[in-house]
Formats: sequence, structure tokens, C-alpha cells
Amino acid sequence: MASETMDPMLAEPVFILENGEMYRNPTEVKMSQIVLPCHANHCGELSSGQLLKWMDSTACLSAERHAGCCCITASVDDIHFETTIGIGQVVNITAKVNRAFTSSMEVGILVSCEDLFSDRQWKVCHAFATFVGRRTEAGKVHLKQVIPRTQAEQMEYSLAAERRRMRLIHAETIIDLLSSCSSQTVSEHLDYQDAVPAERTRVESVELVLPPHANHQVSTFGGQIMAWMENVATISASRLCNAHPILRSIDMFHFRGPSHIGDRLVLKAIVNNAFKKSMEVGVCAEAYQGGEPLRHINTAFMNFEVLDNDRKARTLPRIRPEPVDGKRRFQEAIARKKIRLDRKYIISCKQSEVPLSVPWDPSNQMYLSYNNVSALKMLAARTNWVLTSEKNKVSLYTLEENQILCFKVETHVAMAAEKVFLLLSDLRRRKAWDHHYQECEVITDPHEDDTIYRVVTPSVTKGGKDQEFILLASRRRPCDSGDPYLIALRSVTLPAYPPTEDYNRGEVLCAGFSIWEEESSFTKISYYNQATPGVMPYISTDIAGLSSSFYCTFASCSAFLEGNKDSLASLPTSTL
Repeated sequence: MASETMDPMLAEPVFILENGEMYRNPTEVKMSQIVLPCHANHCGELSSGQLLKWMDSTACLSAERHAGCCCITASVDDIHFETTIGIGQVVNITAKVNRAFTSSMEVGILVSCEDLFSDRQWKVCHAFATFVGRRTEAGKVHLKQVIPRTQAEQMEYSLAAERRRMRLIHAETIIDLLSSCSSQTVSEHLDYQDAVPAERTRVESVELVLPPHANHQVSTFGGQIMAWMENVATISASRLCNAHPILRSIDMFHFRGPSHIGDRLVLKAIVNNAFKKSMEVGVCAEAYQGGEPLRHINTAFMNFEVLDNDRKARTLPRIRPEPVDGKRRFQEAIARKKIRLDRKYIISCKQSEVPLSVPWDPSNQMYLSYNNVSALKMLAARTNWVLTSEKNKVSLYTLEENQILCFKVETHVAMAAEKVFLLLSDLRRRKAWDHHYQECEVITDPHEDDTIYRVVTPSVTKGGKDQEFILLASRRRPCDSGDPYLIALRSVTLPAYPPTEDYNRGEVLCAGFSIWEEESSFTKISYYNQATPGVMPYISTDIAGLSSSFYCTFASCSAFLEGNKDSLASLPTSTL
């Protein structure tokens, strides 16, 4: 476990590792800027575009420090701006590489604000950007791996693989969800007499890319492009409300091609939809030189609010979309708002704030799966587990944090990790070794890596009702050779399976298996559970030292695995 101190000369976080070594993350880069009038908007607050430029520059320097070569911005995840920053205040930006893949890396960016007069600091936003090492004369860049040294770094390293997976399937998921809503009618929104025609909010602007706008690779700064896009989006939003809007969030976006010095960058923006107290503005950036055709650089969706004198969000005018494409953008904005709320509700909230059971539907499947696996990874990354009991190499650990009790059971089996993963992935087979699983059936397979099960467990009291669980099981293979196999479990709710009088509805907040291959045919299995009222009765006597049923269960699990390691061909196709 590392402890943190501060080097008074450098004012950067220094960690003291368990072996006493002083450690500072080698990829960490910090930028501090005092906000001057030239950086501010009409309200005396830091322009969001200027902040995006600073964030991109800091993240790029961190990426290049790790890669040892020039890097370019490939994508930026959702950004939620929690507060604004005023003139005279200091912006502190910290960026560090969380994980490197073959040729790309994830950089975490934390922005905070500092008031020099009151000595207060507060968070402004947290973002993740993906950078790619620029191809050299020697060919494609192969990045060295990041070696996490602290618990926080290990957690971010592990979660980065899950965020990467979500980015890779994000575009496909969005297309599927938008196409499913395209047939819905919008006529009910078109008859408002006071609606503002969307055409009035259309903005088009051109920028000539000059040397000050480019980086040391003569490519246009990604942050500069984002700043120009924010500028036209703000003008578009202002035309709807006849006021000065505040940028609240930017949806995940990808840079689809580079821009260079001498390019003419054409920026177009229009309000796609106005909700009660927020609006979505779509922005497109295209580039050309001379008589060549336009090249698509980027498309982004920015969300604005207008504040009243009390800094509360003001009700916005309705908008009347243009025919054909305008109606499509109007409807898609409604779908994106639903997706945006799912992402913020499921992904951005702290784990302690996530409800025990979250409603599942196709629009939030990707984010529930992400949250499911991320919660298990965060639990597994804890280092302060306490050994409670041990019997015949089966160990029970406990961890109490924030008045929540978690437990971990750990054992080893003499077989390959992949075979263990395949056998444990299908919960229907768990009845063969866990006497708590009386019934288990598949409700649906929404994705090749996700399955929803109905599980029935025996009553915890004599003569009481059995417990029923609706569980989302999310499976992950290793992203790299040093990663474990994962099977994450959490409760969800389905309209077709409401609670009934025949069963007590149990809930699982976070549970699952982490499967590590220590040798070619020797595997460590760790089972985690963040105990909820529905789970605690099954394990309480073990934690109190009054029984060792956990040993019997996992000894049975080991016997099941070793007895079935040659029967993988009989597993369902969805599990394999």
C-alpha cells in the first residue's frame, strides 16, 4: 500500500511504496494557468474552448512523455463541466497515461480550479482522451506497457481496458439505438406557435489554419479544433435563446482525419433539439486545401444551458426542426439525451451511489455492462483485505469501507485459466457445486459477452420464502497477457420479471470471479461479493468464524472444475 506525501520543491504528489521507495508517476504532466481577460467570455468566465485547448495540450505532452514520439488526439470521452472558472482564478490540469495498448494509449485528465484569495480548490471536470503514436520512418509505433505502482494506478489501469472496449463498440451501439427510434413520429412537437425555426440557429464559419494553430508536427491541435467547434456551437445556441449559454457537456467524439497548416477549416453548427432546460447543438468540422473536396475531420454534440440571475437553468424556447434531415436530427437528439442520461446515471456516479438494482433495456445495456465489470475491477483492486479464516488452501478475506462489508474467497486449481473461465461463465452449471443455487435459467442473451439470468436461492429462515435474483452476468477475456478473466454479476430489473409474492426479491450490487493464470496449468480463483442484505445471511456465520461452509462450497467448486475440464465441448455456444 502506498502513502502519499508532497515534495515541497516540486509540489507534485510523491508516493512512498511498501518497500520505502519514493515514487512519482513518470507520465504525469501538470499545467497551471491563471485566467486572464483574454481567456474569458462575456461573463468574465473562462471560455470552454480555451479550457479544451489547455486540456488537449497537457494530455498530449503526457502521451508523448510515455511514447517517446509525436502523438495525435484520436478521441475524447464524454466531458461534463461541473462548474465555471472566473477571471483571476487558477486552472490546474493534471494528465497521466493510465494504460498503453499496441499503438494507442488512454490519458486521464483532471481539471480543478483554485481561488488564490480564499485558498479553495474544487473539481471542474474529469476526462479521458485516447492518443495514438504517430507513425515514424521505421513504421508503426509499438508502445511500451504502463506499469502501475499504486492502488489508484492499478485501478485506472484495469478500468482503462473496459473503457477501451466501450469506445470500440460505442459507434455501433449508437447507430443501432438511433435507427430504432428513427421511425417514431415528431409531429406532436412541430405545431408550437412560438417555436423557433431551427434554420435561424444555423452557423457556418471558416478558419485558416496558421502556424500558431499547429503543434510541433505541423498538424492542427486537436484542442484548437475543439475550441473552434465550441465557438460556433455557442453562437448557434445563443441564436435560439437570445442569451449567453453555458456549455455543460460534450458527448464522446472521434477525430476522423488530420488537419494541417494551410487547411481551410469549415465549421457548421445547428441546434438539433431544445429540451425544457437544455439544448443539443450538433457541430461538424471539415477541411480542404485549394480545389480538393472537403475532408470530414470531426462531428460533436454539445449540450448547453442558459442560467438566470440565481444561476439556475432557465426554460428554453421550443424549436421547429427543418424538414427531412432536421426531423431526423430532432429525433436522434431525443435518443442521445436518453443515452446521455444513462451514461451519466450508470457510469459517472460513485459506486456507493449506484442503486442495488438498475432497470435494464437495450439503450443502457453497454453502460450497465461497463459498470458491472468496472465495479468488480475496483473491488478486486483493493489492497487492504483482511484474512478472516483459512482451511485447506481456501481463504476468506473481508474488507469494510464506508459501512459496507465485502468479502473475498480465494483458492487455486490445477488447470488452465481459460478452461476455468468457460466452466464458470455459465451460471446454470453453478448448481453442480453451489448448494445456494436451487434454480438458474437464462432470460436473455443481449450480447455475446452478457447474459441475464433468473436465480433462485433457498430461504435464509426456516419456513420462509425462497429468494429470487435477476442477475446480469458480464464476461471479459484478458485484454493483455497480464490481465485476468472476469465474470461480473449485478442485479437488474426487467419489466417482464417483476417481484412476486412467491419469492423475496434479493439484490446483488457487485459480485463475481477474477481468474488469474499463474502458470500454464495452475490458476488462482478469487470470488468477490459486496454484501447486501439479501446476501449477508449466507456468509455471516463464516465471517464470524462460526462455520466454514465457504470452504465446502469452494472445495466443491474445485472438484467440479477438475472433473469437467475435458467436457468444454458440451458447453452452450453462447458461453464458448
